[in-house]
Amino acid sequence: MMKENIMRTIKIEKVILGVGGTGEVLEKGVKIIERVSLKKSVRTKSQKRIPSLSVRPGLEVGAVITIRKNPEEMLKRLLVAKENTLKKKQISENTFSFGIKEYIEIPGIDYQRDLGIIGFDVIVTLKRAGKRVKIKKIKRGKIPARQRITPEEIIKFMEENFQTRFI
Repeated sequence: MMKENIMRTIKIEKVILGVGGTGEVLEKGVKIIERVSLKKSVRTKSQKRIPSLSVRPGLEVGAVITIRKNPEEMLKRLLVAKENTLKKKQISENTFSFGIKEYIEIPGIDYQRDLGIIGFDVIVTLKRAGKRVKIKKIKRGKIPARQRITPEEIIKFMEENFQTRFI
């Protein structure tokens, strides 16, 4: 009987909720992601000037919320809105993402007349033990390619732990 290597176990590092837009659309999106996660959002500002989209440097164009404490519970709630089905093209190395078109699909969230129907993006980052070696400041090291999480491993992890189907 072989023991499984604990350094190879996959964990969810964080779940990020993001919304984009300017002005009133952004304000509505911020209220929705704050209501879903019960946390405060951080605004993102544009760095470039895009005249065709009337975007200038310093203009608030989005907001994000990062959930690091107990991300599994949040992910389960958000997957229910997608009926536990994701596409294979939504997966890349160490991460996968999906969009929720209407926030009212999430269980426990009621329709708000003043907000209307708005969606947001969900990005899930996975990790293995030993990732801190790459992040830390003192005695920083490199992570070998075998420590990265491939799309096939992500599919297997999600099917086993969250009963997610991939199309």
